[in-house]
Amino acid sequence: MSTMAVYVIAATLVLIAPGPAVLYVVSQGLRHGSRAAVTAVLGVHIGTLVQVAAAVAGLSWLLVNSATAFMVVKYAGAAYLIYLGVRTLLSRRSPEAGQDLPAPAPKGRRRLLGEGFLINLLNPKLALFFLAFLPQFVDPAKGAPALQITVFGLLFVLLGLCTDGAYALLAGVIGPWLRRNVRLLRGERYAVGGTFIGLGLFAALAPSAQRHA
Repeated sequence: MSTMAVYVIAATLVLIAPGPAVLYVVSQGLRHGSRAAVTAVLGVHIGTLVQVAAAVAGLSWLLVNSATAFMVVKYAGAAYLIYLGVRTLLSRRSPEAGQDLPAPAPKGRRRLLGEGFLINLLNPKLALFFLAFLPQFVDPAKGAPALQITVFGLLFVLLGLCTDGAYALLAGVIGPWLRRNVRLLRGERYAVGGTFIGLGLFAALAPSAQRHA
């Protein structure tokens, strides 16, 4: 139980730190409301489930030890973040002076699920995190390591649903107020779009994982 408690605390701290997934969820909540943000959360953590399955199957090891595999995932993820940022910056709406900015047309559930899914699926740092983080809590004397990694991975997903869900609900509450402040909403578009582009460039320029003999 003490090991589980330490894991829960450490995983929660990782999850609440702003990153591409949190930024995407919050931006959807601000623009489209809590329901859209919660749908985005589900998409994000379907992607996390795939990463957990990859960690159990050893694909995380492959990403670390295969320069080609790592680079493919790395640049695909970076390109997708930059694409989201550019699209956000180009989504211009021009209300008349003195009028509230109307709520944007809601996104379809499939689109929200798909975008959220790709953000975490194409995040090689999440795979590296699982490879470096989960084994620290695995004790071979207490059962099959693959089963323990699965349990810790699923717990990470459940914690993520809670933390990102809280972000989603908070953003959904703030969204209507933000849409009544045109200048703030325009600033939010530049902030979110610029941050996505910055994250994408950072991911693309970050040093690659070193191969170990």
